[in-house]
Amino acid sequence: MTQLERARRQEVTPAMQRVAEKEGLDPETLRRRIAEGAVVVPANKNHSNLDPCGIGQGLRTKVNANIGTSEAYPDMIRELRKLQRAIEAGADTVMDLSTGGDIRACRRQILAHSELPVGTVPLYQVAVEAQQRRGSMVAFDGDELFEVIEEHARDGVDFFTVHCGVTYDVVERLRREGRVTDIVSRGGALMVGWMLHHQRENPLYAEYDRLLEIARRYDVTLSLGDGLRPGCLLDATDRAQIQELIVLGELVERAWKADVQVMVEGPGHVPFNQIEANVLLEKRLCHGAPFYVLGPLVTDVAPGYDHIVAAIGGAVAASFGTDFLCYVTPSEHLGLPTEDDVAEGVIATRIAAHVADLVKGVPGALEWDRAMAEARKNLDWEKQITLAIDSRRAKHHRAMYNQVSTTTCSMCGSFCAMQLVGNYLGKTPGRY
Repeated sequence: MTQLERARRQEVTPAMQRVAEKEGLDPETLRRRIAEGAVVVPANKNHSNLDPCGIGQGLRTKVNANIGTSEAYPDMIRELRKLQRAIEAGADTVMDLSTGGDIRACRRQILAHSELPVGTVPLYQVAVEAQQRRGSMVAFDGDELFEVIEEHARDGVDFFTVHCGVTYDVVERLRREGRVTDIVSRGGALMVGWMLHHQRENPLYAEYDRLLEIARRYDVTLSLGDGLRPGCLLDATDRAQIQELIVLGELVERAWKADVQVMVEGPGHVPFNQIEANVLLEKRLCHGAPFYVLGPLVTDVAPGYDHIVAAIGGAVAASFGTDFLCYVTPSEHLGLPTEDDVAEGVIATRIAAHVADLVKGVPGALEWDRAMAEARKNLDWEKQITLAIDSRRAKHHRAMYNQVSTTTCSMCGSFCAMQLVGNYLGKTPGRY
């Protein structure tokens, strides 16, 4: 049985118990939210070393890190190092988006080395293998697609991105719309290419029950992909995007009826003033299912700094109810991220998630800020470093710019406001 099915039967599973413990939440409250579909716990029964996390209503905003090989960089060992950096930086989940080298081996090694939930896009493997065997990425049939989906499930993948909402009707609306960037989702583009090549409906939509059967058998959480997410600000919140979202809302209900956990993916590039509307639309049309967004990126003109652009959008989106943020790295739009890019992307997105958790009133969020404020007041540098989201960088900067014995910092020195006021109030701050 899936976590959803067991929750509906009034059962608190070990995975639910663990998530409740990590969130500081009553297990019965968590169980009810899972039963309602407002929370998912991606936990494939075959992922033996998994430490589960929960995603959804009332929980800490979660952060995903994308890793995986490419044609230019097929080195699996490099991706395992990125996995470790993502874990060290505090990611809650990882996705293996490999398209180069031995894709199967890479996925299985990532699963073996990751206690975090692992997600994939099975369509990528199908397309790579079709290219190798038949010379075209879209030269595969529906059976091959579902065979690879089941392979990923059997290996222990906890959640899939599946582009089920890219239908003939949605594609026709896209054609009439006239976008600047058309389709920027790789999965969405592959699915449209397949449909137009074969002149057939998307098999993930036409045979959705087959997908649900696989997901239920292994308790894989479906992440309904936004194949028509906007790739620039001018394409945001258009008819094609919203039409796909309407389809996804219908598929959410069908997943719940099949006892399959499900969440919904969202944009993309979105102007700052449209973020709230996008979140509210998803929550309304998809019946409160957990919402997973890439960014959103609030400007198109900052390559090299898109982790900052996405963190701005992510903080806003999560404060309005988004549950899950996919990181963006400094190399977004430029190339495959390095290990350092992965760490920077995770940290920037964790900052955005925490900003939103303060707005949401997530238990423990404000207490964390209070503890930091008290450490700053006391000039307790060791505690400040411990409490920092990125303790490694905080420690580096403290050591680089200050003598070890310095009570204040080199910015203010004897002009330190905390020290001056503390002295006059009779509360002399401590030393390093």
